[in-house]
Amino acid sequence: MSIFNVLSMIGGLCLFLFGMSIMGEALERRAGNSLKGVLAKMTTNRFAGFLTGCAVTAVIQSSSATTVMVVGFVNSGLMNLRQAINVIMGANVGTTITSWILSLSGINSSNVWIRLLKPSSFTPVLALVGIILFMFCKKSQKKDIGIILLGFATLMFGMETMSSSVSVLADVPEFQQLFIMFKNPFLGLLVGAVLTGIIQSSSASVGILQALAITGQVSIGAAIPIIMGQNIGTCITALISSIGANKNAKRTAFVHLIFNVAGSLAVLILFCIWKYGFNPAVLDTPANAFSIAVFHTVFNFLCVLILMPNAKLLEKLAVTVIKDNKNSSQDKEILDERLLPTPTLALQQCYSVAMKMAGCSVRAINKSIDCITKYSESDAEQIRKDEEKCDKLEDAIGTYLVALSSMKMGDRESEQAASLLKMIGDLERISDHAVNILSASQELRSKGYSFTEDAVRELEVLTDATKEIIEITFNALDKGDIDAASKIQPLEQVIDILKEKLRTHHIKRMQQGLCTIEAGFVWSDLLTDLERVSDHCSNIAGCLIEASHHNLSIHENQRNIAESNDNFVNLFYQYKTKYSIK
Repeated sequence: MSIFNVLSMIGGLCLFLFGMSIMGEALERRAGNSLKGVLAKMTTNRFAGFLTGCAVTAVIQSSSATTVMVVGFVNSGLMNLRQAINVIMGANVGTTITSWILSLSGINSSNVWIRLLKPSSFTPVLALVGIILFMFCKKSQKKDIGIILLGFATLMFGMETMSSSVSVLADVPEFQQLFIMFKNPFLGLLVGAVLTGIIQSSSASVGILQALAITGQVSIGAAIPIIMGQNIGTCITALISSIGANKNAKRTAFVHLIFNVAGSLAVLILFCIWKYGFNPAVLDTPANAFSIAVFHTVFNFLCVLILMPNAKLLEKLAVTVIKDNKNSSQDKEILDERLLPTPTLALQQCYSVAMKMAGCSVRAINKSIDCITKYSESDAEQIRKDEEKCDKLEDAIGTYLVALSSMKMGDRESEQAASLLKMIGDLERISDHAVNILSASQELRSKGYSFTEDAVRELEVLTDATKEIIEITFNALDKGDIDAASKIQPLEQVIDILKEKLRTHHIKRMQQGLCTIEAGFVWSDLLTDLERVSDHCSNIAGCLIEASHHNLSIHENQRNIAESNDNFVNLFYQYKTKYSIK
């Protein structure tokens, strides 16, 4: 083997790994919204989780990427350990699709139609289409499709280059002796694990093995243990990703390791019994890309069949080995940076945390309103805690979204990130107004101020309207309900009118000597804070509506359109009647 063959092999390997990497990244971005829907179905049962893992991995062409995402989900509280186990099992099966695609390179036939199935025949066309989409299209979606096609063409070209450069090894005695040595199952297992651990991709290591098989020196008996070892080596990525994660995330990575090690050892025992007990001649026959793909698939299915019934045992083992720290609180849910490379899933995580923030904000404002008439020290303490938590969550989500903006995102994901960044600001301000209302209530109580019966009755109308707009906003945000969001703006305008009426009425009461000026200052503060809460609700509704139209620069236009809409007018008069004062 000459130096030029070595250089050609290295170049082919580099192109192969690079093509697989950029194709996988682009697939993750483009499949993001689909992944969100698929991952939402994983909670139903173990088979749904298994199929989810299969589907996601088949789409993004990487079990390592899927497992890292799963570790991130568990770490951020979006998935529990049992769900993760089922998805991991499915990921191991889904990754076999890559070996089947690569096996097409071994097609040999004089038939024109069959030869067209060979990647070397159609990848130039894919590369041409890909480069046109990438260079001449402005939309990120089409550019990503172009990158996917270019990535696939690159990895297949790298595969062809590797295969042609190593073909000369068929006549090298040292190479023949090397693979005779690998016929030792335990040595083959170790080699497969180390190689995959280094390149952190079982799909890539299987592809390399398929390329080496073209020499005819790789027997089926040597290939099988190497494939088993590749499943163990791929665990290194999940183990690295779990560093610094919470206990459940570490358990997820541990389950991935135990599943692959236990599955490999179980099948290795069966293989040794078959090999040394029956000494089948088939094990000495040369392997090819197709036979490697077959065994890769059969092996992963066998592992799942053996271990899926024992998923609960794997979970218990992980909990036993990685114990919770005594006298310590549960790990806090955090925004996991492992999901940043997949923007849609990272945004889903952000929305989940934002809903927790919204829950704190809603609880704070409702309790502060109750404190106006029924002050409670425990409620006051809870309001302060909720406001402080909202501040921390806003900082965490905002920082995470800034980090996410540096990643490659599609237009839709960019819009969602910008919209969410606006909404968390409004949620935080609502909690601030809750503290302001609490302060006003405390001032009334400490200084002995009081309102007239008419003022209390009028204030109750305004607080009821505020509670309703808060409830509608929370439900619209939680469910992404645009119809609910469209009900917020007419109610907000009714609250604006109420505020001015209540301010005018209170001025008249002060002029008549029915209310003090000092109490009037507190009254004005209360009205302002309640009205501002409705403004922030309107802002959130505007963001939801704008996001549904994929345009973040039409806030005022949306309002103008809404106000001229018959439905808006009808809702406005319904709310005006419901919250009327004399």
